[in-house]
Amino acid sequence: MNPTAQHLRQLGFALREEQRYGEAEAEFARGAIRFDQDAALAFGLAQTRYELGYPAADLFARAAALAPEHPDIARNQALALVSENRADEARALLTARLARHPDWLDGHKALATLNWTEGDRAHFSDHLAQACRAQPGNEALWLAWFRNLAQARDWPGALAVLDQAEHQLGEIPAIAVSRLFVAVESRASTAAATIAATAHYRGDVSSLCRIRHALRSGEPEQAEAEALPLTAGPSAALYWPYLSLAWRLRGDPRAQWLDQPDALIQSLESGLGPAELGALAAVLRPFHNAAAPYIEQSVRGGTQTDRSVLLRHEPELQAIKARLMELVQDYLGGLPPHDPAHPLLGAARGSPLLIEGSWSVRLASQGHNVPHTHAMGWLSTAFYVALPEKLHMGPAPAGHIAFGTAPAELGLDLQPYRTIEPAPGRLAIFPSTMWHSTVPFGDGERLVIAFDVKRPPD
Repeated sequence: MNPTAQHLRQLGFALREEQRYGEAEAEFARGAIRFDQDAALAFGLAQTRYELGYPAADLFARAAALAPEHPDIARNQALALVSENRADEARALLTARLARHPDWLDGHKALATLNWTEGDRAHFSDHLAQACRAQPGNEALWLAWFRNLAQARDWPGALAVLDQAEHQLGEIPAIAVSRLFVAVESRASTAAATIAATAHYRGDVSSLCRIRHALRSGEPEQAEAEALPLTAGPSAALYWPYLSLAWRLRGDPRAQWLDQPDALIQSLESGLGPAELGALAAVLRPFHNAAAPYIEQSVRGGTQTDRSVLLRHEPELQAIKARLMELVQDYLGGLPPHDPAHPLLGAARGSPLLIEGSWSVRLASQGHNVPHTHAMGWLSTAFYVALPEKLHMGPAPAGHIAFGTAPAELGLDLQPYRTIEPAPGRLAIFPSTMWHSTVPFGDGERLVIAFDVKRPPD
């Protein structure tokens, strides 16, 4: 039976869902040859080869020729161009399409990210200003411009955008919540009054603002009251980490039930030797070609890659992926018993494990990661590929990964539960809801692969 284009599309995308990217590539390639005017097959082939780490910009261009108005193809073509060190072409593509479609939000995000990672701090989101002038009644554009400036902690600029937006749109809830965010995160004297004025708003942004302000203000009971009911909802992963902080500040034993640092934070040895780790490092280093980390990332003094490195085609990455997933299985085999109320221990075990995302972080002198969690993951990891000599690292805990330290801007007096000393070939593994950070180190290179594991289906 000859396969139809629809059958090949469905098969290719199903294989991608199972993270069988090599097989998906073969099916998309077969379909793209047989049905050479099918834009979806051309797009599937381009996207799969891109995620496998092959040059794919020209394949995206082929798909774009078949579906010139498809925004995802254009965005991903730009991303592929950047990955092939063709940033000027990517910028030209994005700029030209945004001129025709100023409401293209994904294009604005891609262009702002490109500008930021190339080191433009002053004008990285100016294109959104132009778009807002072109479509002054477009709420989503104003909020996108605001979010870029807020992520950059440009509070005066962010407030100026909100003032302009309000002039065009009126006093709408999204602007009120955005003002709440600025008041809380900039620690303005008006924060408490703004929280009171917006108490009726429901949503993750307003809830997190109330929680973070309560913790910062020495009111962990209020933080708990806001966060605990939300752990039963779809955004539960956002709230468990803050419950940990509130419970620890109150001396509540539920903090130990949630975090269980002795049982749930582990380090395992991969057994890889210097030659294997050296070959792996040589594959990873060229991926770190950005001038700065992404604006939303926790990296300071280094860079983080974009695509999922453990889905790429390079033999060294495929080999380490297999070994790391073996170590994850070892970790799962030693976990405490199933606990249906627990965000980690409540998940079913025994299902095939899938990667939620994987990346490499390369830190240089005084590099570190600020405290953060991974809301999209179930388990999180750090695998050490290359490290400075101990003399250059500095005295312990320099370069260690620390667990349980709260974000500095909350001003909480909570010491880390523990730290794990990095060593080449060592894997640190822990719940994605656990606050974790990297302690700054002296000098040299600290090269890591990190990945999240998806929560298995219940």
